[in-house]
Amino acid sequence: MRFNEINVFGLYVAPITVIMAVAWVAYVVVRRVGDRFGLTQRVWRPALFELALYVMIVSSIVLVIARWSR
Repeated sequence: MRFNEINVFGLYVAPITVIMAVAWVAYVVVRRVGDRFGLTQRVWRPALFELALYVMIVSSIVLVIARWSR
């Protein structure tokens, strides 16, 4: 498993920053779909649910990249 720095317009950034940005975009899409179906009204603590959802998306992306880079 190798996570090397990523060159973004001449600036080297840690790969977790790019992963978190991609996860945030995916989170916004999932959240809008969930809001359309009223998912946030059905959970006990919406803020905790949304944080857990974001963490699950970030960790899933990290695991996919780690598996893919073998």
